[in-house]
Amino acid sequence: MTWGAEQQGQGQGQGQGQGQGYEGEYGYGHGSGYDGGYGHGLAHGYDGGYAYDPGQGLPYAQTPAYGQPTAYGQSAPYEEQWQYVPEPEGPVLTETETETETETETAAAEAAAARPVPAPVPSREKAAGGGRDRYFDALRAVALVRVVTYHTFGWAWAGLVFPSMGVMFALAGTLMAKSLERPALTVVRSRIRRLLPPFWFWGLFVVVAMLIHGWMPGWQMVFWIVPVGDPPGSRWGVQAWEILWYLRTYLWFVLLSPPLLKIFRKAPVPVLLLSLVPVLVLQYGPHLSDGRLGSALTDLAVYLFCWLVGFAHREGVLQRLKPAAVVLASAAALAYGGWYALAHRSEYGTYDLDEIPLAQAFWSAGFVTPLMYFKAYYDVDFAWLARFRRLDRAVTVFNGRAVTIYLWHEIALILAVPLIDQFWKVPAFEKWLPLESQWFMFAVGWVLIWIAIPLFGWVEDVAARKRPRLLP
Repeated sequence: MTWGAEQQGQGQGQGQGQGQGYEGEYGYGHGSGYDGGYGHGLAHGYDGGYAYDPGQGLPYAQTPAYGQPTAYGQSAPYEEQWQYVPEPEGPVLTETETETETETETAAAEAAAARPVPAPVPSREKAAGGGRDRYFDALRAVALVRVVTYHTFGWAWAGLVFPSMGVMFALAGTLMAKSLERPALTVVRSRIRRLLPPFWFWGLFVVVAMLIHGWMPGWQMVFWIVPVGDPPGSRWGVQAWEILWYLRTYLWFVLLSPPLLKIFRKAPVPVLLLSLVPVLVLQYGPHLSDGRLGSALTDLAVYLFCWLVGFAHREGVLQRLKPAAVVLASAAALAYGGWYALAHRSEYGTYDLDEIPLAQAFWSAGFVTPLMYFKAYYDVDFAWLARFRRLDRAVTVFNGRAVTIYLWHEIALILAVPLIDQFWKVPAFEKWLPLESQWFMFAVGWVLIWIAIPLFGWVEDVAARKRPRLLP
């Protein structure tokens, strides 16, 4: 993820027509088209075609503006100098494992059980013999919906209403702390195994498409194998690969979790509070050079508190805190994050938290802490979801296919545009369907996402060493 005020625009739309065209070929039709490339760092409006310029690759430092709206408005000129600018919200690689893992590390788990570990938070989440926690599942499902919504409309206020990435890192942190009751090497290996196969499968389609459109990769292709750094890509395919910052950040948190958990257990509350210091240092200290290292450190600093508050939930730290202290601390973090975003609106050109790392860090911290505290202190479980079968089923699918939804949702939104172009050729559709509405594109995008779930979601089962299923 790269941060800064200047943003990268992607191409100029060509033609006029509903939908975006690749290299301009969809730039004609009825209504109005999309202006600029579809992706963060460019806003989309109905004014032109899909104007990616194939054959030009983006160096890794030229990551699209983090969190820049993918709704359709106006795009910045491509000729602007790339700076250390924020990249888009990725909304959401998630933990999709059940509370009890059915893997082949039984012997290691039994050996770990003999060692003393901190007492977990008393909770009803395991009362059903390893059932999932529906409170966490519901939060994860809401976060996924919010990510797709943001990438469709680009509403700057979306992060203020629900900072989905902070929520996702907190949920992943608490599950990681639980898993680390087993040997650390076993847990890290399991997490990496669950992450990489879906990433490779998805990446095969994206890389081949970029190669066909003239992309010439360099040695940085190794990051398409293990994304410890930002995988490179062409400007034509930026909308697809720009979301990979989240996988890279999640992978680093997984690798760092064993030592982080040991440090956290020595002084939980001080470590949790001090976890906001790195983002302050990055903001007011020496400026990091652009590149993979700077992006990785910035992302880790922004979401470190959220990851550790997940630890705090699992370790029972939040449960021991007084409600008044939590409310005051959370309110202070929200106030500072919100104030910083609004006070620096002219500097960043927006109050979108995804553009402003310091505001994102504090707002996410203030928002996520009460959510995790509410779970720990009151032991809520959202068991009432079972009374609404369809809603409960949808939450189950969202959690069982979270990686699939995250990886494929941008491609679904891209494909929705030329698909809607074809609708204009049917007079009945032109007359009765709101083809020019972004809400209609949003609906078509979700239809394509739900098609992708059974087509590609089984890879998650294979990665988890489960029997492949069309739906979880």
